[in-house]
Amino acid sequence: MLSAKQIKIVLGVVLASLALGASAMADGVFTVAMQPTVENDPGLISSDAEIAVANAAYDYLIDIGPDHVLVPRLATAWTVSEDGLSYKFTLASGVHFHDGSPLVPGDIVWTFNRLRDPENGFPTASLFENIASVEATGANEVTFTLTQTNPFFLYDLSDNHALVLKRGTENFDAFNGTGPFVVTEYVPGDRIVMVANDDYFLEGAPLLDGLEFIFFTDSEAAVAALRGGQVDMAWRMPITLYVGLQGDPGIITVDVPTNGFDLVRLRSDMEPGSNPLVIQALKHATDRATILNLVQLGAGTVGHDTPVGPLYANYYDSSIRALAYDPARAIELLEQAGYGDGLSLDLYTPDTGARPQLAVVLKEQWAQVGVDINVIVEPESVYYGDNHWMDATLGITGWGSRPYPQFYLNLMLVCDAAWNESRFCNAEFDRLAALAGTTLDEDTRVTAYSQIQQILVDSGPVIIPYFWPQVAAYRDAFDGIALKGFAGRTDFRTIYEK
Repeated sequence: MLSAKQIKIVLGVVLASLALGASAMADGVFTVAMQPTVENDPGLISSDAEIAVANAAYDYLIDIGPDHVLVPRLATAWTVSEDGLSYKFTLASGVHFHDGSPLVPGDIVWTFNRLRDPENGFPTASLFENIASVEATGANEVTFTLTQTNPFFLYDLSDNHALVLKRGTENFDAFNGTGPFVVTEYVPGDRIVMVANDDYFLEGAPLLDGLEFIFFTDSEAAVAALRGGQVDMAWRMPITLYVGLQGDPGIITVDVPTNGFDLVRLRSDMEPGSNPLVIQALKHATDRATILNLVQLGAGTVGHDTPVGPLYANYYDSSIRALAYDPARAIELLEQAGYGDGLSLDLYTPDTGARPQLAVVLKEQWAQVGVDINVIVEPESVYYGDNHWMDATLGITGWGSRPYPQFYLNLMLVCDAAWNESRFCNAEFDRLAALAGTTLDEDTRVTAYSQIQQILVDSGPVIIPYFWPQVAAYRDAFDGIALKGFAGRTDFRTIYEK
């Protein structure tokens, strides 16, 4: 947790980097190729594209830097009470929404009360259920009071959905935020055009004249547009396309290690997933090392069916390994489960990243144990639209990298998690997750996370074959790009044209 002095230092570094770019008198319009957006309400956004747009139009109270360090955004400083239950934030001065109205503490209060109200149906309701109250405690101050301690609370406040809105906002197609860019044109399915916010509260930012998101449903078309100069950056592409761009004249490629992963999950609340022998069989039928080499061309690290990956050095237990690749054992388990004559399943996957390739490799590997997979590839907007991804019996979901592991437990794996797509429910797991998310004792937390990883390996209805790196490629006419592990949270304020 940063001290007030450390916060000032971090803020100074951010402002200095912005001033450095500004001194070069850099400008220009930066065009990004990405998947179409569907949802504009920050409380409901989920895809990288939706988060990228929102991150440009709105601001977070506090943000996460590329190195996972908490940094100021609308809050310039914060203090935490000795009992760990009260968090007081000082807001930046001179902040205005794009419609000209000033930011006031009441906007922060309204935003977070909206996100934590279970009646609104937002995935953040469970994330913020520990908040007892949010109050304006001064002309430029907001205080959050918790019901119990949460060592990751500051990270929770930087959740992808926690963008500050003007109180009472109803029209989200207007994108009326305080952010560095103002939306001037929005054509659903085609593009979003933005111009620099001349009234942005951080002097010298943004460094671009404009920002455009051009929507592509095909990664190969996006890469072709980058090569042809129609766009300035492409990201979240299959690793095969990324490798093909390396060495292209005028194009810079960049990749960063992440805790992002592709999750293969079987719903455990219906047949066949309600039979624990089936998921154990599928785990034994999955050759993760081969998948990493075939699907990711070796980029990234092998996963072991738990979202607590190597990036979380303090919490990752390297002694815990996924069930061994053993097709013979998988066949035995399927016979015991009553599927000795075979099993047929539809496997749904979005068309982004390497997920379609992963689905094909799984089809081939599982066929060896008598499991017939029908791969159904859908546009990302369809897969995630109307909660279709939550309803599919068997699916592949891309989970972006987060700066701390508790996020995945709270939002994806505890019994009542808003995004519990596998319908996993284990009382001991929930007890350990609650302990890890509340204790202020680091040793206790480390032990709890180790036990959590073991439960998921043994009985969790999820398969995580690898952790992937985040990749992007952009034209060398631009600089100041610091790709984040969660691509949509990349800071466009620091990008400038050389």
